[in-house]
Amino acid sequence: MNEIIRKRKSIRKYDLTALDDAALENVRAQIKATIPLYPDIRYSVEIVDKVRGMASVSAPHYLIFRSEEKDGAYENIGFIGQQMDLFFSGSELGSCWLGLAKPEEKGASALPHVISMAFGIPAEPLHRSASEFKRKSLDAISEGDDERLDAVRFAPSSMNSQNWYFVAGSGKIICYRTSPPPLLGFMFNKLGCIDMGIALCHIAVESDNFTFIKEADAPSRKGCIYTGTVI
Repeated sequence: MNEIIRKRKSIRKYDLTALDDAALENVRAQIKATIPLYPDIRYSVEIVDKVRGMASVSAPHYLIFRSEEKDGAYENIGFIGQQMDLFFSGSELGSCWLGLAKPEEKGASALPHVISMAFGIPAEPLHRSASEFKRKSLDAISEGDDERLDAVRFAPSSMNSQNWYFVAGSGKIICYRTSPPPLLGFMFNKLGCIDMGIALCHIAVESDNFTFIKEADAPSRKGCIYTGTVI
């Protein structure tokens, strides 16, 4: 398994000193190098210094993820954002997904805000051992055999909910997410889709070849929503 996947963690304490120009240019270059899950969905990623909202983390910098509102947009942002999360962890920088934080000012993009991510020099240990992850067992989130699914266990998710389920077999991984509670549908649906994109990023990192499709005849699963299939 990818070494960074096995040791990354969400950093919530930062040295508030701004990164130098060279480091920020390296971040911008990585933003441009990310690969979307859905290339036809318009999105943008901006670097800002301030955000607002509940559960915000004080950091020197933040990424603001925006996207057109389209089927698959939130999974796409999760897939793109987790590439940045892994990049930061591998570059000795901390990062943390912020589900409720929003930009203080309008950015260059007119696209709707989706989610934010804090980043900067960590003021706490950057990495952890595999034994420190608090995660569901592989049997609780999947059935069938595919070694890439173990990487999903190390993926971050909103409130560590791990609301996903995978069925592996015949060279495919069929991906589902748990249906959100009726009274909290919109927020949990949005975060659940982002979480699925994050999980798919970990699968992609572990894949020699990664293709994600929507099957017209994918089997339904009680209490779950079909997201797509890795082939």
